[in-house]
Amino acid sequence: MLLVLIGSLGMQFSAVIAVGLFPAFGVLGTSALRMLLAAVILLIIFRPRLRGRTRREWSGIVLYGVAMAAMNAFLYLAFARLPLGIATTIDFLGPCLVALAASRRAREGLLAVVALLGVALIAGFGGALDPLGLMFAGLAGAAFGLYTLLAARVGQSDGGLPSVALSVTVAAILTLPFSAPVVPLVRVEHLIPLLASALLGTALAFTVDTIAGRLTSARVLGVFFAFDPVVGTILGALFLDQMLTPIALVGIILVVAAGAGIVWLSGGHGPAAPPQDEPATP
Repeated sequence: MLLVLIGSLGMQFSAVIAVGLFPAFGVLGTSALRMLLAAVILLIIFRPRLRGRTRREWSGIVLYGVAMAAMNAFLYLAFARLPLGIATTIDFLGPCLVALAASRRAREGLLAVVALLGVALIAGFGGALDPLGLMFAGLAGAAFGLYTLLAARVGQSDGGLPSVALSVTVAAILTLPFSAPVVPLVRVEHLIPLLASALLGTALAFTVDTIAGRLTSARVLGVFFAFDPVVGTILGALFLDQMLTPIALVGIILVVAAGAGIVWLSGGHGPAAPPQDEPATP
């Protein structure tokens, strides 16, 4: 839980910093530059090996990178059009829908209705919300669902954190068409916010999420990702003056509570992760 909270704080603080870079590099340019910098940093730190990996390892690494690239690009497009709290709430629906698809019990269905009611409150009474921004947040959520599954898969693999470095590199390569054109626009005054955003929102967030995935299951990880909308709402209000209506806040609470319940209940009452996936204790 602490690891995911650290990752959530890093991701949302990174978004607050990155919003200030949108005028200089554009939305996708900013997101891609962060990914490129994070890939370089993680490759230097972990120096991952390329040989000796199985096809299954490489498929997990590549898919994880695709999920990272899509989630970041769409989420930042949503940030440009929506308050942080609302964008991250819609985004959180991704892990919820993954859990709901795996469940066939009525109680999860009832919680899904509550979550959709929360979304309706946000979209209908949360102020003048951009429909394109809501669509981008929904696409980010779809990628977030895949990211949640793969964080546990990659985290519990033999590759560990070096595999994360390779996944971030895959994401950086995929987003290179957006980062390469804006590299010449980088000035000295941009370096500190770019590095801070890359370290907090990409290198740190992806690393701690993967470590958390090694310690627990995708189900529990998905529950803890409920931190994202809460942290996004608080930081958006504190640093970006994104004050939400009371009804929108109620909608966020409904989505977070129902979503966490869906993800938790979908895993039943067994252990959070099978014994063979748990790290050995010294």
